[in-house]
Amino acid sequence: PPAAIMGPGEAGPVICQVSTVSPSWGPRESQHHPSYLFIRGSIEASSPGELDLEKGLEMRKWVLSGILASEETYLSHLEALLLPMKPLKAAATTSQPVLTSQQIETIFFKVPELYEIHKEFYDGLFPRVQQWSHQQRVGDLFQKLASQLGVYRAFVDNYGVAMETAEKCCQANTQFAEISEVLVTLNKDAKDQTTKNSLETLLYKPVDRVTRSTLVLHDLLKHTPSSHPDHPLLQDALRISQNFLSSINEEITPRRQSMTVKKGEHRQLLKDSFMVELVEGARKLRHVFLFTDLLLCTKLKKQSGGKTQQYDCKWYIPLTDLSFQTVDESEAAPNIPLVLDEELDAMKIKISQIKNDIQREKRANKGSKAIERLKKKLSEQESLLLLMSPSMAFRVHNRNGKSYTFLISSDYERAEWRENIREQQKKCFKSFSLTSVELQMLTNSCVKLQTVHSIPLTINKEDDESPGLYGFLNVIVHSATGFKQSSNLYCTLEVDSFGYFVNKAKTRVYRDTAEPNWNEEFEIELEGSQTLRILCYEKCYNKTKITKEDGESTDRIMGKGQVQLDPQALQDRDWQRTVIAMNGIEVKLSIKFTSREFSLKRMPSRKQTGVFGVKIAVVTKKPRSHRPAVGCAGLRQVGYAPISALLADNKDVSVMMSEMDVNAIAGTLKLYFRELPEPLFTDEFYPNFAEGIALSDPVAKESCMLNLLLSLPEANLLTFLFLLDHLKRVAEKETVNKMSLHNLATVFGPTLLRPSEKESKVPANPSQPISMTDSWSLEVMSQVQVLLYFLQLEAIPAPDSKRQSTLFSTEV
Repeated sequence: PPAAIMGPGEAGPVICQVSTVSPSWGPRESQHHPSYLFIRGSIEASSPGELDLEKGLEMRKWVLSGILASEETYLSHLEALLLPMKPLKAAATTSQPVLTSQQIETIFFKVPELYEIHKEFYDGLFPRVQQWSHQQRVGDLFQKLASQLGVYRAFVDNYGVAMETAEKCCQANTQFAEISEVLVTLNKDAKDQTTKNSLETLLYKPVDRVTRSTLVLHDLLKHTPSSHPDHPLLQDALRISQNFLSSINEEITPRRQSMTVKKGEHRQLLKDSFMVELVEGARKLRHVFLFTDLLLCTKLKKQSGGKTQQYDCKWYIPLTDLSFQTVDESEAAPNIPLVLDEELDAMKIKISQIKNDIQREKRANKGSKAIERLKKKLSEQESLLLLMSPSMAFRVHNRNGKSYTFLISSDYERAEWRENIREQQKKCFKSFSLTSVELQMLTNSCVKLQTVHSIPLTINKEDDESPGLYGFLNVIVHSATGFKQSSNLYCTLEVDSFGYFVNKAKTRVYRDTAEPNWNEEFEIELEGSQTLRILCYEKCYNKTKITKEDGESTDRIMGKGQVQLDPQALQDRDWQRTVIAMNGIEVKLSIKFTSREFSLKRMPSRKQTGVFGVKIAVVTKKPRSHRPAVGCAGLRQVGYAPISALLADNKDVSVMMSEMDVNAIAGTLKLYFRELPEPLFTDEFYPNFAEGIALSDPVAKESCMLNLLLSLPEANLLTFLFLLDHLKRVAEKETVNKMSLHNLATVFGPTLLRPSEKESKVPANPSQPISMTDSWSLEVMSQVQVLLYFLQLEAIPAPDSKRQSTLFSTEV
């Protein structure tokens, strides 16, 4: 599964292979080498302040074991570079040299010195780890290693010349070209005994290693008590390493982003991302790379036996040959196999369950094996969700006739890819084709060039990364300025959820204006979200005047922007105004965040003379002028549950509703049910509904659920029946308003069923942690499933017209 993607294999001291490598210059035992990847995942799960001294020192040993294994792998890479040097030097003195002595010196410059430095470091560290005690010192070894970083300065300064010389030699000498493509790294533990790398890949490893030199010292210092004799030595080594790195970072960065191609040109990586490709109706995870002259689609090879990360090329398109499909071409494009919302929710439930299990295991201090098994399951489920969620087509076409379809969940990202490709196409003038060798070299380069090192899963996040926000974000889209001419304008909002971005809200279309004033408020559920994105569109009603790309939307994106959701800035729960600049356009927003512990509390009214926050039985006993009126408006409104609900003093409710914004009316209804002191399904019966929906026998489930429903108080029952009837009519217009029964259940389920505070599992003290880190908990999903069950049930009773006349007035 995609969970195997963990970043480049040669990432340096802090990333170790699962199996270790034993070079030919001496047998080494490897049983002491754990997977350092596992170490980072388990050690850093608890902050150092929470570990006692004894445990901290034990962790220090495991960190050093991981460093030792990483050194072993790195030394094997350096030795693989040194192996062809002797025969090449010997041949240089003959009448038929493969390379001249000067070329050999340039290409392999300082490699022997680097090998000797790291061999001495390894040989010094190995016995100390083998004879470990908590007072064992290693700081002097790291201090000496840091003091020799000057050799890396010479290597980095020569790196560009070395690569250029190697490239020219490969073109001039086929024998050297063959040698440079297959350099063998001996691997005692791997089944195939060897790992093959190219000269280019191996020459880059010292460059990559020095850029990550401070990470290993950070990790080691983290688990070295300040009272330990090693602490000042490691701090000094870290200082030396940081100063050295800052002095050469600017030189290294361009080399990490580009690779040399023929004629001295440079192919630079502009953008890369994991995407889902649709291949013969099946979804496949791909890593897509946009270079300055081509688009490359790759698949990650499965890793085993300590092999470094490798890619397989699936296809590429020169940018001069690339176009986006028009409507005529897309007619023959394959249909997108959509995944039901219920299936996606089932995946989210499993993810939530596994996260809960992991936290429980950590609190119980269970063995790491159990946690690792759970993490593997979590990675599998998150990978599956990432694969199955996208449904928005992004199609690219090669002028040779071949088309490819990606599935994306965010219009923002789709637009970003289009913009980057179009901008670069302005600089490309000639088509070309790559030889198999060139294509292999390009694909191999992706390992070191990639900017996105792992699939966007929560399991791949570092422990110190922000988990994101869980709760509700209220967003008011006020207005926008900067449009050059009047048009029909609307906005959409996206947030990241479960590792990918999804569309969450859409304003109404503001017609024939250059200064739209929407002033619409949206409530967006956050599930580990860190970013809010906004896109501004021009609505195109005349579809003959615009090219229809991707077979999807005819509307044109006028601008797009985003704002980071800072937990510190949003924690006071007050409205915050912000202006998002995009492409010369400015959109004014107000945002307010409500954390999960507050959003799940019902807020009863302090006085019983009003309507909101008052028990529904009390409201229905008031004079007829105060009866709730449930009506239908905006059935064709897109994106909202278009329910109109008013507590009206005027008999002509329908006239009053026709003059109001449908979104405001829908929000009022949701707010009314949310602020009931107890849910419409009552605190008394809520546990029974939760148990009933879990029954597996359909006959028993229907009998139980109907009996429970009819047991509700009269006012609650009738209110729900009228609302249910209306929701079904809303769903009948799903093709227009995009509100399926499942969407409606998701919106209204928690609102109608969530227990009052005294019955809720949420802690009364908001400072106490919530056991479930995301809002798709079993409790919330159970509430959605109960409402969805009644929406789908055909045997639901109809509202009693006689009782209706004594309680409610309806206006349609």
